Amino acid sequence: MGKIISLVNQKGGVGKTTTSINLAASLGLLGKKVLLVDLDPQGNTTTGVGIEKGDLNVSIYDALIGTIKPEESVKKTKFKNLSIIPSTITLAGIDIEFMEKTREDSTFFKGSQLKRVLYGLRDNYDYVLIDCPPSLGILTINALTASDSVLIPVQCEYFALEGIMQLLNTITQARKNLNPTLEIEGVVLTMLDSRTNLGLEVVENVRGFFRERVYDTIIPRLIRLTEAPSHGKPIANYDPTSRGTEAYINLAKEVIARNE
Repeated sequence: MGKIISLVNQKGGVGKTTTSINLAASLGLLGKKVLLVDLDPQGNTTTGVGIEKGDLNVSIYDALIGTIKPEESVKKTKFKNLSIIPSTITLAGIDIEFMEKTREDSTFFKGSQLKRVLYGLRDNYDYVLIDCPPSLGILTINALTASDSVLIPVQCEYFALEGIMQLLNTITQARKNLNPTLEIEGVVLTMLDSRTNLGLEVVENVRGFFRERVYDTIIPRLIRLTEAPSHGKPIANYDPTSRGTEAYINLAKEVIARNE
């Protein structure tokens, strides 16, 4: 049974989508079968693995509202061991769709629909990674309900810990009311500019706060990492010799080691 991990941080611009794409691809390169779930209406994860949203007939939206079977939403990518449930802008209307279903069916619970979608799919993969939107709304609640654990990307910049307490409180509430086995998978530090004292101070602060939950691997701030998604490729395929490739392979090795 595949482990379901949500990548969550309600603060935008922390490298969440970059980490979702590149961690998933790196796990695939290390021989793990991976399903990447794009739960953000912007669909950046979808385009980041080379899928044109305009060419899609179905997406995570259709699976969530139940008009297709979950397996019909899965698309194979051209990257090793990596499949994706893609997203389009239609996902932005899921709240309205869920409200309609709640009115029609009093037993319908809008927070558990992703769990229903992934229930049968997870057996086909070693890891299921969910890229959540930068908010703590109904889509993120669905992800927390469906997941075994949460991976939190934290940017190595000022205000890095801002909002983290709110996120931790949301995780606690989800554990209490929706998913009692939910755990924190780990914290990954992203976008480190090692030339600045500030970045190193943030690393120290985050390690002091989360302690052993912080991965040893730190993702550097690199132009090549920001370029890769525009070419529809993970960094390992866009620039195999990049420091970014090395960092995400090392992060994937840590994730595997913690789980095995």
